[in-house]
Amino acid sequence: MASATARSLCVPLAIVGVVAVACLARTARCQAVQAENVTVLEGGTAEISCRLQNYDGSIVVIQNPRRQTLFFNGTRALKDDRFQMVLFSPRLVRIELTNVSVSDEGGYFCQLYTDATHHQVATLSVSVPPETPTVEVKQEAVEGGEVELTCVSPRSKPAATLRWIRNGRELPGVVSQQDNMKTFSVSSTIRIPVERKDNGAALSCEALHPALAGQKKIRHYRLDVNFAPTVRIVPPSGILREGDSLSLTCSVSGNPLPRNIQWSKINESLPERAEISGPTFQISRLSQSHNGTYLCQAQNNYGRAADHYTLLVYDPGAVVETHSAVPYAVIGGVLALLVFTVICALIVTIWCSVRQKGSYRTREPILAWY
Repeated sequence: MASATARSLCVPLAIVGVVAVACLARTARCQAVQAENVTVLEGGTAEISCRLQNYDGSIVVIQNPRRQTLFFNGTRALKDDRFQMVLFSPRLVRIELTNVSVSDEGGYFCQLYTDATHHQVATLSVSVPPETPTVEVKQEAVEGGEVELTCVSPRSKPAATLRWIRNGRELPGVVSQQDNMKTFSVSSTIRIPVERKDNGAALSCEALHPALAGQKKIRHYRLDVNFAPTVRIVPPSGILREGDSLSLTCSVSGNPLPRNIQWSKINESLPERAEISGPTFQISRLSQSHNGTYLCQAQNNYGRAADHYTLLVYDPGAVVETHSAVPYAVIGGVLALLVFTVICALIVTIWCSVRQKGSYRTREPILAWY
């Protein structure tokens, strides 16, 4: 009767939580094996542990997810040097797996052989953090149009979260996700209008992931906006006289920046003494024969622009004459003002005198009556 009672206590496999229990019929003493789940970063080291209770020397076997035996009672059974037995004791069996990859994921079996085979599974999960994302441009950005930018995180597990940031604000993007067996490829696409003022504007794409522990993988990007050139001639200061030198600078902007700058003279050829060095145009020893309108032109694939400068070389003698005539004009103006003032004073005096005489004539009859 006692033997029957003992047999009734011996359950082939009883799982309470994560514990597998094997009972010995003769002693009614149960052995238990407990496995622990593990999560590790790809490329890291995983420790897979099997805890034993009431171990009496029964056979312990550890198998990989493909049910290949890795260790048989502490002895290596599979030729894979990445697996090492680091501890085999009556209470704990622990193996170590180095350079973990997503292909190593799955359930690792801790098996205890008694009258029957009992096992517990330790699940190995591999997390793959994203690398720094890349930015792809569908087509070049042109002033007045739109640019389409795609941020790509090619591999992560679980899928990374992507977001676009400009001037501290998030730009909404269209997100797509692709399942590559055990990893995920994620992309986020934005479309933004661009003007020439946006050339060089900074954007960033951030990849967030639980394995990054609050950190971010960030790809910075600067907008490259193409636009037609603008041209402005910087003129010299002051009056140019015969014998002076002329130096003009052609200030050019544009993207791409025009490589060739062309100088010309409207309706005439350039003077023989003219020297051109990129954006700089020079003439030494000016004379009135150099008078005329000079033109600076530049172009790129998106347009052409030009600016002009009219040169007028003054005769020093004429300039002196003009300056000597200025004092006489001033004197004439002062004299005219004095004459006008005198005439106004005479008119006022005469008007006051006439009015006073009229007043006397009005009072004479009144005095006679008295």
